[in-house]
Amino acid sequence: MVLVTMLWSTAGVVARQLEYARSFEVTFWRSLFTFLCLSLLLPLLQGPRFWSGLRTAGRAFWVSGVCWSVMFTAFMVALTLTSVGNVLITMAIGPLLTALVARVFIGHHVATRTWFAIAAAGAGIAYMYATQLDTLSWAGTLVALCVPIAGATNWTVTQHAHEQGHDVDLVPAVWVGGALSSLVTLPLAYPFQASGHDVLLLGGLGVFQLAIPCALSVVCARVLKAPEVSLLALLEVIFGILLAWLGAGETPTHSVLLGGAVVIGALLVNEWLGWRER
Repeated sequence: MVLVTMLWSTAGVVARQLEYARSFEVTFWRSLFTFLCLSLLLPLLQGPRFWSGLRTAGRAFWVSGVCWSVMFTAFMVALTLTSVGNVLITMAIGPLLTALVARVFIGHHVATRTWFAIAAAGAGIAYMYATQLDTLSWAGTLVALCVPIAGATNWTVTQHAHEQGHDVDLVPAVWVGGALSSLVTLPLAYPFQASGHDVLLLGGLGVFQLAIPCALSVVCARVLKAPEVSLLALLEVIFGILLAWLGAGETPTHSVLLGGAVVIGALLVNEWLGWRER
């Protein structure tokens, strides 16, 4: 799972090495290579069960696929509009946003500790952005916010389906997400401007930053407890900011470091207390 977070965190620093590819073209190439990679891996790993599963998949599976496509698209577009730190810390509120969405739509109980964590994380995000009003890319922030919203929707839908006795296989849903994301962004990416260097980097992201780690994370989730997965997934924020700092010279501001520390601290305390309760 630590390896998974390290692979996930490479998107920011790699995006800063691109020469000509921008915005939707960045998303198109990464999503296309994710789709192609999983098109080879999944039939090998699951055999005929993969194709038969697609034919019998329920509505929750396809909703999950749409959510993955939104996350793929919004994440890479956000990286072209604002800093890596802003994107990753905004995404870090996903677990807390998921708790709220699950409470509203499927009636899941939200523990008191989680309400405090939501308030603390909200304060950290507010501080981080309030000190950057003059230089902040609001478009990048709003696009980045689509990632945890789609993630919260994805988890809530799949959890509800599980409670109804219909388990959703998340790895094929990632495959669907890659296919939808590449199809939607294809007309928006035209005319193509990416160099061979750019396509090579984005192909590497599609395979090693998305397809392989997403498949590995599902395997990890079968072994590790949910709080362990949530805690370890936070390493993506740390690794991502560090890699962008060291590999692309994108030095995080004081407000990003402090606001991010508040958000990560709130998540850590919430998960640790939940772990102890279990």
